[in-house]
Amino acid sequence: MVREATHIRYFERKEEEGQNPYIGFVSFQHFRDEALYSDVIVRPENNLTETENFEGYPIPDYVPQKGREEGFYPDTTVAYIRILWKEFEPRRREYNIAFIEEILSKAKACGQTVMFRLMAHSTRESDDVPDWLKEIIPCPKRPDGERVKDSPTDPRFFEYFAEAVIKIAEQFDDDPTLDIVDISLPGAWGEGHNLDSYPEEELQKWMDLFTNSFKNTRLLGQVSTPKLVNYGNETRPVGWRADGTGNDWHMHIRYPSVIEQMPDVWKKAPISFESYWWLGEWKRKGWDIDEIIKLTLEWHISTFNAKSLPIPNEWREKIQYWNSKMGYHFALKYFRYPKAGAASDVLEFELGIENDGVAPIYNDIPVKIRLTNDNESYVFCTDIDIREWMPGKNVNKFSITLPEKISAGRYDIEIGILGDDTPMIYLCTDAVRNGRYYKIGEHYVHG
Repeated sequence: MVREATHIRYFERKEEEGQNPYIGFVSFQHFRDEALYSDVIVRPENNLTETENFEGYPIPDYVPQKGREEGFYPDTTVAYIRILWKEFEPRRREYNIAFIEEILSKAKACGQTVMFRLMAHSTRESDDVPDWLKEIIPCPKRPDGERVKDSPTDPRFFEYFAEAVIKIAEQFDDDPTLDIVDISLPGAWGEGHNLDSYPEEELQKWMDLFTNSFKNTRLLGQVSTPKLVNYGNETRPVGWRADGTGNDWHMHIRYPSVIEQMPDVWKKAPISFESYWWLGEWKRKGWDIDEIIKLTLEWHISTFNAKSLPIPNEWREKIQYWNSKMGYHFALKYFRYPKAGAASDVLEFELGIENDGVAPIYNDIPVKIRLTNDNESYVFCTDIDIREWMPGKNVNKFSITLPEKISAGRYDIEIGILGDDTPMIYLCTDAVRNGRYYKIGEHYVHG
């Protein structure tokens, strides 16, 4: 027997009790609550500074890390880790699986997921391609006076690098801690230097490598390659990552011209930004952080890489606001439910959720209803797809069927967004939390 909903409960918005997964600031080459790099001042004589020793994991012992004495960094549930190919494959087809296992294990212990990139090479000689590759094919050196260098042009460069990527996918694509892979392209750091010299079909091979290898892990392309990102989206959702955030030319010329070519990517795949320099330098340069925040939110940012460098303490409120809008923020508005029923009844519910963020969540996590009291507890998995909760108001109608042998009595109705091995999803609500569930109503089962 179906009983109509007879009661509706409304909820007040309240900030989440903790930092939600998959969104917000990321720790860079660090894990949650670890040290921050010491602040670095850009050299005035050439408007640049060398920070390449920050670019690979693990961090060298000689790098100063006193940033927490110089500023702050928001709590983070995402660790962005870049490693060099030579660290993963020090000898031909001998893969250091344990190296990546250790990264994922550390992240999980810190309550983080991982955004990951395998870099074929950086730009320093010490961060080059594997030595064994240099014995097989010509490998460019960094030109004098230049900051970046090109990748090898021999087709075996892609062939051998692809084998390493495929090995990582085989080993870790099913690991939920590996949440995002940042797609590598030719050029220093894998960020697509000098791509105009590559035929389009050759670049598509790089995209195919990742979209065909990773079936479960989310993917990010480069904002500078809109055609390539759109091409990847023909196979599976591919978001994009934008380096150089904050620079005036990037924010007002470069980004708008390419983002308009990928207008709907954010609806299916995440958008990530990375700072040009770091926020301490933004302040010294007098950059308008309010404008930077405004634009990145308009572009549906989910994560931001401030490179684990200290943020000026004066900007705490601005950063708190930014974090409160990045990605998804689910405010529980109302819940309509029947107050009473009997065994085998179909209970019909209506749930009102407002996404106060600027993007959906991209992880398919079940919404569960729990009926519980001091003696019994029943969990029901709904058919709600939270990836459809776009910014703004969302309404879901769904039902559950009470068990035939449920005992009579009063039950709390609770809601939770959780899977078998997923991080805690906090709701913006004044509803009382019970572990990973929130109490949203009561139901009395008649005998």
